[in-house]
Amino acid sequence: MQNYTAERDSASPDQIWIVEHPPVYTLGLNGKREHLLRETAIPVIACDRGGQITYHGPGQLIVYLLADLRRLSLGPRQVVSLLEQAVIVTLSQYGISASARADAPGVYVDGRKIASLGLRIKRGCCYHGLSLNNDMDLAPFRDINPCGYPNLPVTQLADLGVKISTDELAVPVVHQLLQAIES
Repeated sequence: MQNYTAERDSASPDQIWIVEHPPVYTLGLNGKREHLLRETAIPVIACDRGGQITYHGPGQLIVYLLADLRRLSLGPRQVVSLLEQAVIVTLSQYGISASARADAPGVYVDGRKIASLGLRIKRGCCYHGLSLNNDMDLAPFRDINPCGYPNLPVTQLADLGVKISTDELAVPVVHQLLQAIES
């Protein structure tokens, strides 16, 4: 992501990467190590996205957006809103009512965080993106203050009665994201 963003020019195409990470905690640029409540066997990786600490693991959809914001005429807050809305609309297709919070980026279902966001903007281009909890082991979230918030509950689609593969879940999320960007 960093290399692509550093080397891209105004003609470089925007990209969306869909990945699933092995168990890892990522600590954003604003991350405070104190939000890691206890050391575990899960590695902690410092990264250059915004935000605090979060957990990534199997069963979680990761969508990285590598986009030229100048070309798209988007500001940072607009990109965050587009990512949040893509998740909110997707969840609504599965009968789940979700919302964003102005004070804490991400997507929430009944006060429980289901999706986290973190971006980096460099030279007018963004990278990193969102993680959406699908069907994963949520226990590692108990060893952190997710996104820097003590006792923030998390949830996932599987716990809300939706059984879908992470690959299948990527389709509507990316579709909604592309629709939002193109409108």
